[in-house]
Amino acid sequence: QAQLVESGGGLVQPGGSLRLSCAASGLTLSSHSIGWFRQAPGKEREGVACIGRWSNWIEYVDSVKGRFTLSRDNAKNTFYLQMNNLKHDDTAVYYCAADASDSFCRGHVSTKYAIDFWGKGTLVTVSS
Repeated sequence: QAQLVESGGGLVQPGGSLRLSCAASGLTLSSHSIGWFRQAPGKEREGVACIGRWSNWIEYVDSVKGRFTLSRDNAKNTFYLQMNNLKHDDTAVYYCAADASDSFCRGHVSTKYAIDFWGKGTLVTVSS
């Protein structure tokens, strides 16, 4: 059974850094579009970053550009979200996702399309 498992969340002070990991089993990430989403308390889920399966171009939501970096390690079947200069507004549960299509990663990170695989989420809290 395919699954994604996030790790790396936690409590960090404003300006600090965290690296989230998403390890896949039962599916090959190199043949999927991959992405990170987040949901803050009382807010809708938001797309953060993604890579389409047929593209090396990475899409980021404007609020994280220059601070967050999505990367992948196909040998480890894992992808990452490096988050630097974290702000209070980055506090959320972060989810990794993967899909055989690139529907959710065409020009921006969309939440409008069904995605095949989701992790259970990891909490990131930015607080002093």
